[in-house]
Amino acid sequence: MVFPRDLPGINNRIKGTLPGTLGVEIVELRDKALSARMSLRPDHLAPNGFLHAASVVGLADTACGLGSLTNLPEGGTGFTTIELKTNFLATARDGVLTCEARLVHGGRTTQVWDAEVRHKESDKTIAVFRCTQLILYMGEFDVSAQG
Repeated sequence: MVFPRDLPGINNRIKGTLPGTLGVEIVELRDKALSARMSLRPDHLAPNGFLHAASVVGLADTACGLGSLTNLPEGGTGFTTIELKTNFLATARDGVLTCEARLVHGGRTTQVWDAEVRHKESDKTIAVFRCTQLILYMGEFDVSAQG
């Protein structure tokens, strides 16, 4: 499966997946960087009425993952996340979250991405996120062999 490398194609591809369900939209695609946003809805909140951590991680992880897919090294066919970490600094209950993801390390076997999630209306940093991606090459990881 060839992954699209244009905004309309990427936004169309995420429909019907978790990022699509969350309402993630990719707004800018750059070399070694990607920008996304998500309008907050009541279902992004936890039962305590504050923003659910999984909503923030979903936005940041999507931005970094799609960034990885659009910046694979030559011969790379995909990736899998091998580590992620998030520090939460603030919260929001409504408005729009923005996310800026950037490639920190782009090697042949791994990529490291950083992302910052901000609340558009207050300009507060909601979270900082870092993930490490293991780059996959066709034939190296055969999912049909897994039980």
